[in-house]
Amino acid sequence: MDSTIGSPEFADSFMVERLNEYGLAVRFQRAEGNKLYYVADDGTEVGVLDGVSGFGSLMFGHNNPEIVEHAKWVLDQQTPVHAQMGGYSYALNLATELNKIVRRELQTEDKFFAQFGNTGAEAVEIAIKHAELDRGIRIAGLKGGIEANIAQARAAVSEGATISEAAAAIAGGQDMDRLVAEVTRRNAETEARPAQFLALEGGFHGKLIASVQLTYNPGLRGPFRALAAQATFVPRDQPDMIAKVMEQDRAALLDLVVQDGVVDVVERDFPVFTAFLVEPIMGEAGIYPLTAEHAVALREACDTYGVPLIADEVQSGMGRSGTFLAGTQIGLKPDYIVLAKALGGGIAKLGVVLINEHIYHKPFEFIHSSTFAKDGFSTRIALKVLEMLEAEDGKAYKLAAERGAKAKATMEAIKADYPEIVKEIRGQGLMLGFEFHDQAGSASAKIREANETSVLPLRILGHLMRKHDFRIARTASGPWTMRFEPSIFLTDEEIATVDAAFRDVCEILRSEDVSRFV
Repeated sequence: MDSTIGSPEFADSFMVERLNEYGLAVRFQRAEGNKLYYVADDGTEVGVLDGVSGFGSLMFGHNNPEIVEHAKWVLDQQTPVHAQMGGYSYALNLATELNKIVRRELQTEDKFFAQFGNTGAEAVEIAIKHAELDRGIRIAGLKGGIEANIAQARAAVSEGATISEAAAAIAGGQDMDRLVAEVTRRNAETEARPAQFLALEGGFHGKLIASVQLTYNPGLRGPFRALAAQATFVPRDQPDMIAKVMEQDRAALLDLVVQDGVVDVVERDFPVFTAFLVEPIMGEAGIYPLTAEHAVALREACDTYGVPLIADEVQSGMGRSGTFLAGTQIGLKPDYIVLAKALGGGIAKLGVVLINEHIYHKPFEFIHSSTFAKDGFSTRIALKVLEMLEAEDGKAYKLAAERGAKAKATMEAIKADYPEIVKEIRGQGLMLGFEFHDQAGSASAKIREANETSVLPLRILGHLMRKHDFRIARTASGPWTMRFEPSIFLTDEEIATVDAAFRDVCEILRSEDVSRFV
C-alpha cells in the first residue's frame, strides 16, 4: 500500500477547502512528543508544536515510546482482540485499577462498575442509556406501589371507609371509581412526559444522536432536535439556579392512601430528569472550570430531586488537570464518571463509564454492548497508561500541574502586557484557555469585517501555524478562546514558542494591521 497521504476527493473535501483558506490544511507525516511534522516544499521536515494534542488525548505525547513498545508487546503476545461473551477479559483488570484510583480520589468505599465503549461520545451515550434504564425502573416501582395502594383503598371503601375532601374534589364526589379513573388519567399524562436531561450552558458532551442534544452549541444540536430527548440548560455561572430549574419542572404522580378510615390523595415525586451532565472543566465552552460552589449545589440538588449526576471527564480527566479527575479539585461527587481520550494513550480508541454500585443495574451488561468495547488491545494499552500515571507516586499528575502552572503564568504575563487584546486566561493544569477580546470595536475596517464574519480567529490560527509553527484550535462555543492541551513533557523551549507566538498576534491586533498576518 502507498504510504503517501491521498487527495480529499472522496472524504473531507469541504473541510480541506475551508482549512486551506486559512493555511490550516497540512499533510502531517510524522508525530513525536509535542510535535507534528510535515515536509515543506523544499523537502525539509518542519516540526509544529501541537497545542491541540488530539483535543486532550495525548497526556504522554504523540507516539510515546513506552506506550508504543508496550503496544508492540501486546500484539506480539497474540492477545485476543476479540473474545466477546467469554466473560473474562482484560477489561476486568482495567475496571479494578480504575476503581482503585477513583475511590482514592473520591475518598469513598463505594464500588464503581465499568461499562466500556469506543469513544467519549459513545461512553456518554452509555451513561445516559443506563440512567434512563434506572429512571424507568424507578417509575415502574413507583407505579407498582400506587397500584397496590389503589387496590387497598378500594378494599377500604368497600368496608366503609370514606373519601377525603381533597380526594372528593378530584373525583367530583364520593365515587371511588371516578376517583380512581381521574387519578389514573392524571398519572398517565405525567408518565407520558418525555425524558429530559439537564446540562450547563456552553457544555459539550458529544455529537451522537443523544449526546448532541446535551451539547449546548445550537449549530451542532439544532438540526437534530427531533431525534432524541431534549435538555434543559442551566446558566454555567449561576449555581444557585440548579435547584430552581429542577423545582420549576417538578412533577408528581397521585397516590391513594388510607388513614383512620379515610382515603386521601398524596403526591409522589415523579422522576422527570434522566440525569444532569457536567464537565468539571468545560472545554468547548471556552475552558471554564467549575467551582466548589457548583459541586455542592449539584450534589444537593441532585439528591433532593432524585437526579443522577454524570461527570463528563472525557477531556479533563486522566490527570490533565493535575489530578486524575478534574472534579477532585472542587469536591465533585458524581454517580457516573465518563472517561476516554487519554485513556487510550494516544494510540487506542477507548471510553468507559464508571457507575456507582448504588444505582447500577447488572442486566445492563447485556442490554448494551459494543463489538470493540472491551477489546484486548485497547484495554491492555489503557492499563499501561494507568500504570504510567500512577508511577513514582503520581509524578505525571505533578508534572501536569507544574508544567501547566508555568504555561499559565506565561500567558498571564502576556495578558498583563496586552490587556486590551487578551481578555482572560483560564483552566487547570494542562487544560488552558487563552481568550482574546472580541475585535468588534477595532479602528481597522478590515479587522471589524473579519470579526463580523467570524474569520478573524481562524486567521490568527493560520498565522500561528505558518509563521510560528504552533498549532492550536479555538473552542467550539467560544471562538475567541484558544485551547492549549499539550502533554506533560511540555518543555520551557516550547512554552517560549507559545509566548513568542501569542505576543506576535497581540502586536498585530494592537497595530490594527491585518496585512501582517501570514
